[in-house]
Formats: sequence, C-alpha cells, structure tokens
Amino acid sequence: MARDSRTTKRTLLRAATDEFAAHGIAGARVDRIAAAAGYNKNLIYVHFGSKEQLFDAVYEAAVQEILEAAPFDAGDLPGYAGALFDFHHAHPHLMRLTRWHSLERPGVLLPVAEKANSAKLQALAEAQGRGAVDAGLPPHLLLALLVALASAWTEGSPEPIGELTDPAEIAARRHSVVVSVGRLTRPHTVPAPGTFTS
Repeated sequence: MARDSRTTKRTLLRAATDEFAAHGIAGARVDRIAAAAGYNKNLIYVHFGSKEQLFDAVYEAAVQEILEAAPFDAGDLPGYAGALFDFHHAHPHLMRLTRWHSLERPGVLLPVAEKANSAKLQALAEAQGRGAVDAGLPPHLLLALLVALASAWTEGSPEPIGELTDPAEIAARRHSVVVSVGRLTRPHTVPAPGTFTS
C-alpha cells in the first residue's frame, strides 16, 4: 500500500531536522536523512527538489513552531522574551538550526519569517510611537537585541541552556533575560524640574 504523501513529507522533515541541526547544509547527507526516515532518497527530491529546498522547508517549519510557541506581544516584551527562552530550552536543536541558516543561507528570508518579522517591527514602532516602549533604538535593532538576549544561554556558555538540568539555574537565567528586556524596553520618564534621580 502506498504511503500517504503528507505522512511521507512529515517523516522526511523530522529526519531532516535532526540531520540539518547536527550538520548544517554542507555537512548533511541525503542518504542519512532517507535512512533515518525509512524511505528511498529519491523521495526527497520528489517532494522537495533539492537538499537546499529541503533545508528551507525544515527551517520554515521551525520558524512556524517558534511563532506559535512564543507569540510576539509588543505590550509584554519581557513575557515574549521569557517565552522565547522557554522554547530555546525545550528545543536546542532548533536553535542550532537557526544558526546554520544564518551561516549557510544568509539573506534568504522565507515568506513566513519575512511576514512575521515585518509584523513585529510594525508592532514595535507603534508601541514606541504611543510611548509604551522606549524609543531610544529603532525597531529593527531593538528586536535583534530582544532575540539575542532570549537566546544568550543557548550556546557558547559553559553549560548551554539545553543541557542544564538544575531548575534553580534555569529559573535564574530566565529571570535575567526577562529583567534585562524589561529594563531595555521600559519607557524612560523625564524627571520634573528640580527633582533628582539616583
């Protein structure tokens, strides 16, 4: 009995996600992806066209998963950063995938990511315009800093966040992200004449 096409694609995407997260595009092997999925490698080309197109499909699915797990809310940027941190902790392999994308597919912005990024920038600009978010940085730089802070512990630290098991340390790192984003984005008030701040 022929396997359902959608099931085939989902299975290939899962296997490809693990392979690309571990090895990137250049190091990934179509043979390994096919073997892990339990399919003939020709089906990869039938469904996705090329290894690069398969990577794009994997990355697009990862972006969609992040968007659903951490909805952007310009009215609660610390909460958004905390949700991103939680996602990074639960899905370290997808964070590695985003790094491979920036290294091997620079400038390639997929429609789902482009649309989401545009909506975030517009929401930030509107929040800054009404004084709800500090306007000291343009939206594109502010958004980049928020994402960088939320992912600061994913890799490059003595214990990457995905490898931590101590709940207290995980909570402390999450708290540091949330507090930092709050301080970065909180609108500054101008003190009244004759008052002093410490």
